[in-house]
Amino acid sequence: MPLYEYVCNQCDTRFDALVRSFRQADEVACTDCASSDVRRLVSTFAGHVSGHDGAFSETALPTRSGGGCCGGSCGCGAN
Repeated sequence: MPLYEYVCNQCDTRFDALVRSFRQADEVACTDCASSDVRRLVSTFAGHVSGHDGAFSETALPTRSGGGCCGGSCGCGAN
């Protein structure tokens, strides 16, 4: 079951909801005021970098060139 994050357009409450199917993702009601006027949000997620204290920073993540042609993945820039 997917977990979606929502915000209520009536009371501005943010909440998560487990839904059984993609169709039901648009049939969710607010957990505080029961309004069906809710908006699904694009959720962010947390990750873990080994040997790090858990807080992300730009220096904590490895840097790579982009994929695709001339990004290293197709071999066109290889000598």
